[in-house]
Amino acid sequence: MIMKQGEARQLDNDDGGANDGGDPAAGLTYHPPINFATVEDRIYRSGFPQPSDFPFLDTLQLRSVIYLCTEPYPKQNLEFLNSRNIRLFQFGIDGTKEANIPKSIITEALKVLIDVRNHPVLIHCKRGKHRTGCLVGCLRKLQNWCLSSIFEEYKIYAGEKSRDTDLKFLENYDVSYLRQCLYSIIYQYHGYGSKKRRLLYKEDVQQKARISSV
Repeated sequence: MIMKQGEARQLDNDDGGANDGGDPAAGLTYHPPINFATVEDRIYRSGFPQPSDFPFLDTLQLRSVIYLCTEPYPKQNLEFLNSRNIRLFQFGIDGTKEANIPKSIITEALKVLIDVRNHPVLIHCKRGKHRTGCLVGCLRKLQNWCLSSIFEEYKIYAGEKSRDTDLKFLENYDVSYLRQCLYSIIYQYHGYGSKKRRLLYKEDVQQKARISSV
């Protein structure tokens, strides 16, 4: 579900369990950042969070933020992250129409994104459309999505401002190099049937196997 600007989410019984009067936060209304949505389990995307969005971000229990703009992170936002021990990864990408998406920067951001030690993680740029859409699209290529589905998801968020240069970048982006560099990362399905996907380090999987075999 995409949350547009001005929409709100109410935390009630459906978001957490019965409200027997013991939870003072139950029933409160939180505003998510513009274009907020879940990408995968513990991976989120949005536009730039405003201070009024901070209570909602608290509910995500973020460990990391991937920031895709060139401008310095605002002091108030940085203080929010620091106060909650949320790590900031900044990958500066020019957001103008004339600028090309740099493959090397997207690749470095993608390495951070698929490292489950950084999850839960929020990806954002200014509006959560182009730069965020390109990073998510490259993640989808790594997940073996077909190109038409990648384009469709990109256009859902970019809307009428969809950029042909972004679509061309997604078409040409080659994930084989990343797969070779990160050969120790594998896919493992678990929980909630086959639809719930997480990326785990090979050594983490082996460690779990050793524990379960004892």
